[in-house]
Amino acid sequence: MSNKLLLESIRATKSVKQYDIISDGLLMAASNQKLRVLLIGEGGREHALAWKLRQSPRVEHVFVVPGNAGTARDLMNVSNIDHVAIDQYEVLVKTAQDLRIGLVVVGPDSAVVGGISEYFRQAKIPCFAPSKAAAEIEGSKAFAKDFMRRHGIPTAEYKSFTDFRAARSYVESVKHKVVIKADGLAAGKGVIIPSNKAQAIQALTDIMINQHFGTAGSAVVIEAFLEGQEFSMSTFSDGTTMVALPLGQDHKRIYDGDKGPNTGGMGVYAPVPAATREVMDRIGYEIIGPTLVGFRQEGREFVGLLTTGIMLTPTGPKVLEYNARFGDPEAQSIMPLLDREVDLAEVMLACIERTLREVEMKLSPGYACNVVVAAEGYPGAYRTGDVVQFSPAPQDCLIFHAGTKLVEDEVVTSGGRVFTVVGLGKTLPEAVDNAYQGVRSISFPGMYYRKDIAHRALTSTG
Repeated sequence: MSNKLLLESIRATKSVKQYDIISDGLLMAASNQKLRVLLIGEGGREHALAWKLRQSPRVEHVFVVPGNAGTARDLMNVSNIDHVAIDQYEVLVKTAQDLRIGLVVVGPDSAVVGGISEYFRQAKIPCFAPSKAAAEIEGSKAFAKDFMRRHGIPTAEYKSFTDFRAARSYVESVKHKVVIKADGLAAGKGVIIPSNKAQAIQALTDIMINQHFGTAGSAVVIEAFLEGQEFSMSTFSDGTTMVALPLGQDHKRIYDGDKGPNTGGMGVYAPVPAATREVMDRIGYEIIGPTLVGFRQEGREFVGLLTTGIMLTPTGPKVLEYNARFGDPEAQSIMPLLDREVDLAEVMLACIERTLREVEMKLSPGYACNVVVAAEGYPGAYRTGDVVQFSPAPQDCLIFHAGTKLVEDEVVTSGGRVFTVVGLGKTLPEAVDNAYQGVRSISFPGMYYRKDIAHRALTSTG
């Protein structure tokens, strides 16, 4: 399928779920008014969003709270505000008012699920993030699974538990392989795929008794393991219209060959060759349309960016989970695939103003592949404070900072996932090669990255 095609699920109501493919078109700016943008977050996702937002002819300046070394020094008309914490919602509103902010963009899941959007809406400041009620689709996996059941959205067989003994008894009784998920937010690490019953019971013990993920593990979802390829679909929504971006494939496990514990994501390529027209049609009709209908029927109108994790099984696509914001590192590959003339600020405002139906978007040709460079020890306890050395990177390469900060004008590691390096190319192998060349332009003690990003697609295409 051409990577210039976008999905659109439009005007979903109780009786109509229309789904079309839309082709190339330019996004037309609705106004010449200059915008100041407040972008909340500090990861590679936020660096990528800042990079795209600053291309908007309407955007005067992007302020990132708290940002990282990349948003501090790598982009014109972008600066950090690092003295305000992202959970200080009232202070953030006052900061936005003082700076005359015209658009707030929220990155982190904790802020989205925590209801940050309500504070800005009460202050009449446009905020690109769903309501707290809509964001429950990410905040509780049990709620999300029940939501899918209510609206006939295909997903794995499951049961939810708040009692450890009941959960253990269920695991002991089932004959199929299971996946165990902490109900709440766990930085992408709260999903465990045990190989046997003993490991499953240990996972339950770690989550529910030992509280490895804190209060996120006060409840668990135990679902049947699904075989197939996993994709992510990022979908803009204004509550009545959804416009979906190219599918990406993340690599969640820390080690090559998809082994080891889950992480927040170690690399994403997009678009996905396995996403044929038939597959995309089924996703639209069976998943995206019914999801939008479900939100509206339950009075949880979703305005923002919905990321849907999908497993393409032998019997068709099934939903793994929903995220109520841009994925990380999905956004780092998707933003470069949007054509230069696509105005991200206008798209976000169209969602907020319920005019997304009037927006047309265009994709750049080719592929994007990103590789996450992590600190030694990630996803467990990781080292920080190492000085990063850089050498020239390829032309078709972007380096988005994540866990970095500036110390006396030197870039120093400060997080588990330190960089996302994006390679662009006319073909997927070319994009992958450019990404790894970019990785080799970075050096710091103990740096780690997977060597096999996009291995499934590269193997299948020969």
